[in-house]
Amino acid sequence: MEFQLLGPFAALHRGRPVLTGLRRQERCLLALLALEAGRAVPTGRLIDLLWNGEAPPGARSTVHTYIGRLRAALGPDGVHVETRNDGYLLRPDGHVIDARAFEDGVREAAAAVGDEERVLRYDRALALWRGELLADVADPALRDRIGQRLAALRLSAAEERARLLLTLGRHEQVAAELPALAGEHPERERLVADSMIALHRSGRSADALRLYRSVSGTLRSAFDAEPGRDLRTLYDRVRRDDPGLRRPEAPTYAVRVRGEWLPLNTGGDAALEFCNTYAGWGGERLPGSEWLRGYRTLAVWAGHLDLLDDRTVTRLLRRAQERPEEASAVLEGAREFRGALYGCLVDGPGAGEGRDGGGGASGCGGSGGRGRDAAFARVAEVVQEAMRHAVFVRGDDGLGRWNPHPDSGLRLPLHAVAQRAAGLLADPRRLTVRACPGKGCGWLFLDTAGRRRWCSLGVCGQGEGGGSSP
Repeated sequence: MEFQLLGPFAALHRGRPVLTGLRRQERCLLALLALEAGRAVPTGRLIDLLWNGEAPPGARSTVHTYIGRLRAALGPDGVHVETRNDGYLLRPDGHVIDARAFEDGVREAAAAVGDEERVLRYDRALALWRGELLADVADPALRDRIGQRLAALRLSAAEERARLLLTLGRHEQVAAELPALAGEHPERERLVADSMIALHRSGRSADALRLYRSVSGTLRSAFDAEPGRDLRTLYDRVRRDDPGLRRPEAPTYAVRVRGEWLPLNTGGDAALEFCNTYAGWGGERLPGSEWLRGYRTLAVWAGHLDLLDDRTVTRLLRRAQERPEEASAVLEGAREFRGALYGCLVDGPGAGEGRDGGGGASGCGGSGGRGRDAAFARVAEVVQEAMRHAVFVRGDDGLGRWNPHPDSGLRLPLHAVAQRAAGLLADPRRLTVRACPGKGCGWLFLDTAGRRRWCSLGVCGQGEGGGSSP
């Protein structure tokens, strides 16, 4: 049996519809069980969902009658609805359920390695959407209660697919497909931004500006909010036809890992590399310098620096697709931690020598003892959280070490780098941390010999009386 939930509800046996003669609520009940196939749904919850909290007298008896009619109609086609305690369960029995296939497809896309392969898998998953969840049997209130996770997963998949297509230079395809979805979801600024970029690169700048104005108006009227800073900046860049928007921004000093652009390793310590995932602490942001653009980048980076193993990274990528809001919150926390850690490291002996204007890191709290204390307190809070979830294990080399516990969930990469930061801050090497004085750089590195001035990118200091080494 094939159950189609993503759009008008249908149950097909060898391509033949089998729901003829069933009432709308009976079909809705079957859809609810199919959505939870393999898991028992309590009768009380079914009643609550079917009547939206306003069940009539005798609702329990009515549900029992509905179940009997479903068993009679679908039993000959191999569909079994079992009674489980005070509820009912639809046995999966090899049935094809498009919602399950969609979730599996998104997970496979997130774990794929090549950009083209990931796009192909996202295409297959998103093609399963034929309309709103249970479009003909669920009202908006019910759909909002049971479909938020799937709807969010669809939007996250569309955003990731658009980002990949823009990276591959296929902006016209994005311009043809994404703006309509962005207009429906003005609160998803990444959808809006990618749509504007794609339209602009396709020679449709006026359409990009119209989309922004439309979204801005909807945000004000429906959410009493304004577009975010990044979206406002993008609008200004489109208006003045910034040449940098006409082509994909090339990341600065980058390496490609699992489809993600990551910064070159220059600091000599994972905690320093984490800070160096932002190039340009001391000046204007450079194109492609913000590496932590999404949770996927954070997880892949942690695997690249051997803070997490590949299997754990793949698992995190899947979970982030399933829980986009949680992943976004972790990403914001990682960015805040990065700023505080940078503040700790530049506001210390030797770290800021040869630099103009101090650290320039958001969240570092400025210079002086008060700024150091505030930054250290923010770092210590995350470190203590990480250590509460740490486990002591023996590595392949026979040495013991603290690792983040898998129960940390999506916070695993943050906990892993927090442990490394704690190790550095408690080590005398911390006193040898220096910030590169190169204009627009500020990357951190260890200078244990006390002789280096510049970081090891090999370009800082050119024309300023020095290179990257003595």
